[in-house]
Amino acid sequence: MRRLLLILTLIIAGEMVFGLPFHTARYFRPTMLEVFGFSNTQLGDLFAVYGIAAMLAYFPGGALADRFSERFQLSVSLFATAAGGLYMATIPGAPQMAALYGYWGISTIFLFWGALIRATRDWGGRHSQGRAFGILEGGRGLTAAVVASVAVSIFAALMPETVELASDAERRAAFSKVILTYSAITAAVGMLAWTLIPVSKGATHARPNPLAGMAVVAGRPIVWAQAAIIVCAYCGFKGTDNYSLYAVQVLGMNEVDAARFATWGAYIRPFAAIAAGLCADRFDAARSIGVAFLILVLAYLPLSMFTPDTSGVNLIYANIFISFFAVFAIRGIYFALLEENKTPPHVTGAAVGMVSLIGYMPEIFFASIAGRILDANPGVEGFHNYFMFLASIMLAGVAAVAWLIWLRRRGVEKLWPVQLESRGSGLS
Repeated sequence: MRRLLLILTLIIAGEMVFGLPFHTARYFRPTMLEVFGFSNTQLGDLFAVYGIAAMLAYFPGGALADRFSERFQLSVSLFATAAGGLYMATIPGAPQMAALYGYWGISTIFLFWGALIRATRDWGGRHSQGRAFGILEGGRGLTAAVVASVAVSIFAALMPETVELASDAERRAAFSKVILTYSAITAAVGMLAWTLIPVSKGATHARPNPLAGMAVVAGRPIVWAQAAIIVCAYCGFKGTDNYSLYAVQVLGMNEVDAARFATWGAYIRPFAAIAAGLCADRFDAARSIGVAFLILVLAYLPLSMFTPDTSGVNLIYANIFISFFAVFAIRGIYFALLEENKTPPHVTGAAVGMVSLIGYMPEIFFASIAGRILDANPGVEGFHNYFMFLASIMLAGVAAVAWLIWLRRRGVEKLWPVQLESRGSGLS
């Protein structure tokens, strides 16, 4: 029972810490653009600020995860993130929102991300890494879908029956309530994490010097290959942020229906991630990821050409939901590569920090580039260019998987040092 409660807590915490900075823009993008008066480019630049702050936090935060208690790190992160939502609900101006997203880049990553991945790897044990990370990602997806459904219901209840006729004040008030809902849930999950996550045995002094682990993982080519895979996979995930806008500008939905549409996609996430986890344990995570990248290429290319008038809406829906499935499948297993690459447990946090530092760099550039693509040619043409951009990145993902497999064939995953000193910075 304790084991079940632990993974459930990690799942809920692992999603809700990102609810305020990401869910509000992913599921309610047209509304957020209206309420804050942002263009796609301006919103993309906010995420660039987040990405820069997060990039600075990933590597040192991952190293700290090898030394301190997961309970403390996760709880503090959740409380700090929830506090930022109280400020967002006041609908501040663009400079203040940029500062808030920079703050969230630290609060959601520095003490959180490495601790979450380390705890999940420990939970999965030696032979169930694909299943462990698949369950984490799938559970996070289900959490996102359920909470988003609640938020959409609140939003719909506060908007007038004819959504298109909503005044600026009505739209602003409704969206503020959505933000406050996310804040309250995030804070409640912080309390849950503090209550249910046990203090790690030997969580401080018995763990190795973080600087030693950072030096080791930075010199491993196989870590860089995993990071390259995550770069491409995360671009695919960030690509789903604009699906609700696509529903409005291309498919002709209103704001509420577009939010529901994006939420439906989130319900695919648990099935895709868990299925991918089972495949990774049964076969191989790297090759499974490669297949998913190819599926994404085949899904994005038609979307770069189709319109509702020329191909039929059902064909567009099919490719969109296929892309949802493949993106979530990759996310479900790319951290299972830690075990396949034979990453030593004592540098798990440092390795997570390293691959995350590189792998999540799309936080800096993807939204800004995507916003400029969409603003340059609003509507169908802009989204055609957008999906072609995504297809090219997925082809790069196939190449990254091929590089990782080549490195394994050379045996480089077997060259890790046996242990690190617990206090010094050298290797034993």
